[in-house]
This record gives sequence, structure tokens and C-alpha cells, in this order.
Amino acid sequence: MTKRAFNFSAGPAAIPTPVLERAQAELLDYKGSGTSVMEMSHRGKLFLALAHEVEADLRELMGIPANYKVLFLQGGGKGEFALIPLNLLRGRTSADYLDTGHWSSLAIDEARKYCTPHVVASAKASGYTDVPAPTTWRTQRDAAYRHICTNETIHGVEIFESTIATARAIDDVPLVADMSSHILSRLMDVSAFGCIYAGAQKNIGPSGLTLVVVREDLLGAAHPMTPSVFDYTQQAKSEWMLNTPPTFAVYLAGLTFKWIKEQGGLAAMEAINLRKADKLYASIDQSQGFYRNAVAPAYRSRMNVPFVLRDEPLNAPFLAEAEARGLVGLKGHKAVGGMRASIYNAVGMDAVDALCTLMDEFARRHG
Repeated sequence: MTKRAFNFSAGPAAIPTPVLERAQAELLDYKGSGTSVMEMSHRGKLFLALAHEVEADLRELMGIPANYKVLFLQGGGKGEFALIPLNLLRGRTSADYLDTGHWSSLAIDEARKYCTPHVVASAKASGYTDVPAPTTWRTQRDAAYRHICTNETIHGVEIFESTIATARAIDDVPLVADMSSHILSRLMDVSAFGCIYAGAQKNIGPSGLTLVVVREDLLGAAHPMTPSVFDYTQQAKSEWMLNTPPTFAVYLAGLTFKWIKEQGGLAAMEAINLRKADKLYASIDQSQGFYRNAVAPAYRSRMNVPFVLRDEPLNAPFLAEAEARGLVGLKGHKAVGGMRASIYNAVGMDAVDALCTLMDEFARRHG
């Protein structure tokens, strides 16, 4: 097999090599059917069995309670920015939103088409380097839901359990979370949320698949103009077979879920991710200012680590040397510049070791 690069792309992102190898082996003949998963009917017995197994594995991994529906849809995280208000306003006209970065800001902008988004707090003044404490949020008790982005891919800000618990204790307004860029990276109490959604292309599988986990009591009152295929209630009733789902993406997601289980589940995955993040942040913090990450340490993302070099002209040489060593996907988002290392589940400790070695050597030569 050709040597694979160390892929730090923010998404579509690295997929575990064993998952790709298994898919390769089964590409032409899935379970003796003589066909690929891409070619079989989504209503056939073989695919329906696969779909049920995929959902069961996800429920086990995340500890999803029985009173939550799991939906595998399409449209990505950006699609959910519209589908959340369409499905969850339930006749109300306003919802709460926390602004912690680029993606939560886009969610707020999209929500304006369907309701009045009330911004409970914003981290914009700090340059999106922290998370406003829930005790400072200006909430509405009659809000249809309260939306947060639990990991901001671009700014590298993550919301952890203590903040979520405090936010959940404010009142009974359902908490809705965009978890696109860190779902399945750590243990999470699903029951703290009314709805969770995530694009697949970070820790689940390929792009084109969107996961929605929604509490049953929030279903049944979608806006009348909601397209049927995006109506959570209709999709839940059909067990997400109302239309043809992205079958091959579902299959790959299922292989990823089994791979995570083989690693020891989310507790083991979280421990690995913590070690990776700690090592990378240490390389940044111990560089005597050659590299810098501006995020407050309490909110540093374990998945997306943005950093800038002290001298901007060194950006191009750094990226060139990284690619020469097989480290790809490190260029930062255009909104913030610099570098960004996305260290999702499929990015191993060996990749982080290689990046830290490069950073240390590059700083010694150019510092």
C-alpha cells in the first residue's frame, strides 16, 4: 500500500486506515451479495440490516437514551442551520443563540430567515478566544430552543462539560448543539440536549452525511413549509428511509463506529485525544513565542488547534517543509490565517509526534 500522509485537514478529514481498507475489500462484493453497498436498494433486507446495525452501534457508543430518535440525513451542518428552526420552533417566533465563533455566527444569520435569533452572549469582542460563562447569558425563558456550537473548528474553541451542565441548569429550554467537529471525540451526556447535529466529515466518515439526534417530545410540529425529507418527524417515522439516504456514507460511518469500539469506545478515544492535544499545545506554549495560540487554555479545542508563527513570511516555508515530510492540510482558514492542525480521531499520535518534531526543528532554525 502507498504510504499515507499525515492528514491534518479540517474536513473532509482523515478516515481511519482500517476503515478504508475494509471498504476497499468489500467494495465489489458486500457480504456475498455480488454487489457494492453503493449499488443495492436502500429498502432491501441487506441494507436495512446494515442500517439498523449502524444505528445500534452509534447508540451504544454515545449512550443515546431510548426516547431520542437517530436520523442519518443529508444537507450538512449548514443545512441544519435552517432545519433546526424549521423543525424546533414549534410555533414560537424566537430562539436563543450563543455566539462563540464563525459557525455559530453563520447559524444565527441563517436562523434570521425563520425566526428572531436572540443572542444570549457573544465572544466576538475577545476575538472568539473564550466562551462567555452561562451565568452571564441573557436568556429568554420562552425561547423555542437554545443553540450552541460546542466546538468551533476555525477559532479552535471547545465547550466542555462544566459549561454545558451550567447552561442546562438555567431553565427547561431545550439545548441544541452543533457538534460537527468533535462528535465522538469524547464522552458526552446526550440527555443534556434536546437535539444534537453533526456533519459527518470530521469524526464519522465522508462528507454527504448528516447526523441528527433529537428528543422525541420535540417532534411533531415542524413548520408547514418544511420539505418532507427534512422534516424530522417524517424521517423518524420512516426510520430515515423516507428518501434514499447516502447509503455508502452510512456504510462507512458504520465501519468507523466499529473502529471506535475496537479502540475502547469514547472513554478510550477521549484519553487518546487529550494526550495528542496536550503534546501539541505544549510545543506551541514552549516555543518562546515562535508559535502562538490565542485561545484561553480552559477552552482550547482538542480537535482543532490553530496557531500562528511569529513571523508571517515563514508561513510558506513552514507549509512547504510540512508537505515534504508528508504532513498535509495544515494551512489555517482564511478567516484567521496562520496554521491549523485538526487532530480528529483518525489522526494518530504518530502524526502529532511528527508535527511537533517539525515545529521544534523549524523554530530552532528560524527562531
